[in-house]
Amino acid sequence: MSAFNAIGTDREVERDEFTPGIEPQATWCPGCGDFGVLKALKGAMADLGKNPDEILLTTGIGCSGKLNSYFESYGFHTIHGRSLPIARAAKLANPDLEVVAAGGDGDGYGIGGNHFMHTARENHDMTYIVFNNEIFGLTKGQTSPTSPKGHKSKTQPHGSAKSPIRPLSLALTSGASYVARTAAVNPNQAQEIIVEAIEHDGFAHIDFLTQCPTWNKDAKQYVPYVDVQQNDEYDFDTGNRQEAAEMMYETETALYEGEVLTGRFYHDEDRPSYGSEKRSVGEMPAEPLAEQYHDDEYEWERSYDLLDAHT
Repeated sequence: MSAFNAIGTDREVERDEFTPGIEPQATWCPGCGDFGVLKALKGAMADLGKNPDEILLTTGIGCSGKLNSYFESYGFHTIHGRSLPIARAAKLANPDLEVVAAGGDGDGYGIGGNHFMHTARENHDMTYIVFNNEIFGLTKGQTSPTSPKGHKSKTQPHGSAKSPIRPLSLALTSGASYVARTAAVNPNQAQEIIVEAIEHDGFAHIDFLTQCPTWNKDAKQYVPYVDVQQNDEYDFDTGNRQEAAEMMYETETALYEGEVLTGRFYHDEDRPSYGSEKRSVGEMPAEPLAEQYHDDEYEWERSYDLLDAHT
C-alpha cells in the first residue's frame, strides 16, 4: 500500500499493525510515561480504523523523538523543536494524510515554542502531542519550560527562579481549536482524547503528562488524578472560551500544588482549518500537490510564471 491508495480503505485495523518489525520494543527507561503515549496512540489509530500507510508521525529531539521509531507509519525525525513545520508542510501537500506531531516539553514549549504558537494561530489540521515531564530527559535532567519554580537541576542548582509556562493557556490564547490534558497513568482517557483530537478538523493540542522516574523524581507518577469531565466539582462549557480559560488556569495552578486535573478543556467545532480556508479562497489547488507528483500527465507550473502578479 501507499499513502494514496491506503487512504479511505475501510477495514478492521489491529493495534499490532502499528508495531514495527525493526524496533518492536521501545527502549525508554523502565517506568517512563512515554510508554503510555505509545500505547494510547496505537490504540487510538486502531479505533479509528487508520492504516499505517495513512499516517505521518513527525517528532523532534529528546526521549519523545524516538516515538516514530516504535510506531509503524510514515515518519520524520526532525531537528530540535521543528516537528511542527514539517508536519504543516506535509499536511498542506497531502490533506488526506493523517498527520500527528510529537515532542517533549523542552522541544515543544521551549526550542519549538514559536512554531507551536503560530501553528495553533493558523489552526492547521493536525494533532500535536507534547510529552510533558517537566524536565529535559534525554540530556540528563536540565530545567525545562514546565519545571516548577524552585526546582533544582543541573542547570539550576539553587532552584529555578522562573515560573513555569502554562501550556494549556498558551495553546488557547494562540488559537488552538482543541485543547486537552491527559496522563500516562490514565490510559483509557488518553486513548479517547487522542481519538477525539485526530477526528477534530483543526489544530488539536494534547498536553500529555509523562512521568520521568530517572531524572525528575519530584513529579512522581502524576497520581492521583481527577478527570474534570467525571467530577461534579468542575462544571464548565468546553465550547466557551472564557470558561475554558478559567478552567485551564485553575488546572495549571493545581498541578504544582499536587493536584492533577485532566480532561478536555476547549473544543471549537466551527472554526475552519488553515487548509480549508486556503482552498476556499483558491490559494491551494483542488488536487493535492502530493498527488500531482504522481500524475505523469500533469503540466508543472514554474514559480516564475506565478510572479507576474506581484510585479
